[in-house]
Amino acid sequence: GVRIQTERGHHVIDTGPYAIIRHPGYFAACLLFAGFALSLGSWWALIPAGLASLLLVLRTVWEDRTLHSELPGYAAYAQKVRFRLIPGVW
Repeated sequence: GVRIQTERGHHVIDTGPYAIIRHPGYFAACLLFAGFALSLGSWWALIPAGLASLLLVLRTVWEDRTLHSELPGYAAYAQKVRFRLIPGVW
């Protein structure tokens, strides 16, 4: 699950890639999944890559819900940085 770790001082970051999308690490992971699949030279390898990417998309939905309700300042950040995972799209 997703939880805020207040003991670790979690707070909103809005600089660097976080100024463009809210989950840049997940975006990079999706690109890596596709890149690994293509590097294998098999179109079939895109199927598990797509499934893994779909799981990350679902995680961004769950994570955003938790962050909106539990992390101070996240709602304002989400209004400023509208895109969760794909710049200019979603």
